[in-house]
Amino acid sequence: MSKNANVVELEDVVVKFVGDSGDGMQLTGTLFSELAAFGGNDLATFPDFPAEIRAPHNTIAGVSGFQIHVGKRKIYTPGDMCDILVAMNPASLKANLKWVKYGATIVLDENNFEGKAITKAGYQENPLEDGSLRDYNVVSAPITDLTKDSLKNQEIDKKFAVRTKNMFALGIVVYLFNQDVKRAVKLVERKFGKKPEIFEANKTVLTAGYKYAKSLETIQTIYKVDAAPMEKGRYRNITGNVATAWGLLAASEKSGRPFFLGSYPITPATEILMELSIHKSLGAKVFQAEDEIAGICSAIGASFAGSFAATTTSGPGLSLKSEAIGLAVMTELPLVIVNVQRGGPSTGLPTKSEQSDLLQSLYGRNGECPVIVIAASSPANCFYYAYLASKLSMEHMTPVIMLTDGYLGLGSELLKIPKVKDLPKIKPPLAKPNEPDYKPYKRDENTLVRKWAIPGTDGLRHRVGGLEKTNIDGNVSTDPLNHQLMVKLREEKVKRVQDFIPEQNVVGEESGDLLVIGWGGTEGALISTVKRMQEENYKISLAHFNYIMPLPKNTKKILSNFKKILVCELNMGQFVNYLKINFPEFHYHQYNKVQGLPFHVNELTEVFKNILEEDKNA
Repeated sequence: MSKNANVVELEDVVVKFVGDSGDGMQLTGTLFSELAAFGGNDLATFPDFPAEIRAPHNTIAGVSGFQIHVGKRKIYTPGDMCDILVAMNPASLKANLKWVKYGATIVLDENNFEGKAITKAGYQENPLEDGSLRDYNVVSAPITDLTKDSLKNQEIDKKFAVRTKNMFALGIVVYLFNQDVKRAVKLVERKFGKKPEIFEANKTVLTAGYKYAKSLETIQTIYKVDAAPMEKGRYRNITGNVATAWGLLAASEKSGRPFFLGSYPITPATEILMELSIHKSLGAKVFQAEDEIAGICSAIGASFAGSFAATTTSGPGLSLKSEAIGLAVMTELPLVIVNVQRGGPSTGLPTKSEQSDLLQSLYGRNGECPVIVIAASSPANCFYYAYLASKLSMEHMTPVIMLTDGYLGLGSELLKIPKVKDLPKIKPPLAKPNEPDYKPYKRDENTLVRKWAIPGTDGLRHRVGGLEKTNIDGNVSTDPLNHQLMVKLREEKVKRVQDFIPEQNVVGEESGDLLVIGWGGTEGALISTVKRMQEENYKISLAHFNYIMPLPKNTKKILSNFKKILVCELNMGQFVNYLKINFPEFHYHQYNKVQGLPFHVNELTEVFKNILEEDKNA
């Protein structure tokens, strides 16, 4: 610690690393978040990067960022405004300065603030010299030069040496947060340990950055964020995509059904495919198909053969899978379809998050084609909702669409790793060999679920397919009355899932002035805002939905207990229109945002207060 630095204890802090696409900001942010997790902090992260593989150098379009919110209390969101911004070039500063708090610390690589880099970012003058940063605590360092100097005694390529400058920036931030630099080095070793030369270079630069910050007399304050109180257990900083993969694997183990994934890579869902592919030791079979249609059709084939099957995608891929989802509905086979949503339509915004596919998930198929639809609401609970989607699909013999989004799938938080033995049981309705009077569409009287007959099992010969079948016997039929009966049975089967999902909970009082409604990945921002306003004695509560088709049984009762209802979504109003169809007797306010960005707490606070006070101002 520099001799004049004061240690200031904070409840929480928001740090953002930003730079050009090749500056390693995603890695830097990930390492810092892991360091905070090892220190016992709760956290949430938000990666933000361009869709282009290599966007134009030093332009705003090419800025890549990683935001981390750490605290000694429960953290629900990656935060609104930054306490510390690390900006590696002028474009990243210009693109992110609007998200920086007044008086915050900005760490800059002054080597990049010159010449064309300034004009390409849209500046008329050098922001380090024009006084525009006077309201911030600026730590301007020649990071690139210092990085190269720290590696002058190592025989490495000069271009590679420059690429390690993100570690120098990380070293500065490690010092600013009074973190253990030795622990940071261990994390780097875990990342690069199999490549000794690369590890040594990154270790050297990280340590150099830490020592440089320690020597600076201009750094008057460093920060400390104490550990958060947490239940005893084993924790992991996990992204939503990895958590989803783990949930699917756990469901396979618990159900006793071998796991099969048939998928095609697509941003931002590809990491689920990648994670599952490394777990062959757990019996997972992963097929990277040539396209989306082949992916889901291979999964349906695996399900017919007795495997627990899943397919993963994003919005454009879900469109391509729609016909095959209808086949899974008609054959009444279990199948989990994970849709990590992104902005659309068409190719849209591949790396930006949006709740864009709810109506497609509910209605985007030909014919009367009901499926179960659920939505995860945090990176960590992607594990549990992937598991529950699997349970519902297998036990009710029907496809389940599980919705996450890019914000959840690529963001991370701490997951308390559960024991598989403590997870709910999964009991697929398997037909027994030589079962008396077996018929392919003979149903359980309570659930309307048909039995799962594994091909090759003695006495269970049957056929299924995309053509309409007769009830019970399963023969191909075009009889109009039989068709209406089968349509009603398939719809009623999904509706009866209400009996097997929990009732909707409310955060706050069961009645009041304003009920805020959300679903899926907006939970963190909504719950943070509602709890803050509850502390200010506003009569406001939150109902955040994870079960969408069918809705929980007590939904209408909850809606009837509040004077006003506000539905908040990252789309143009898909869930609110769904509620209007199901409960038209209520009046709904709505707040919609379609910018490829999450809600911010300050933004929502203003909206909520305006709605609560509109009658007073009328």
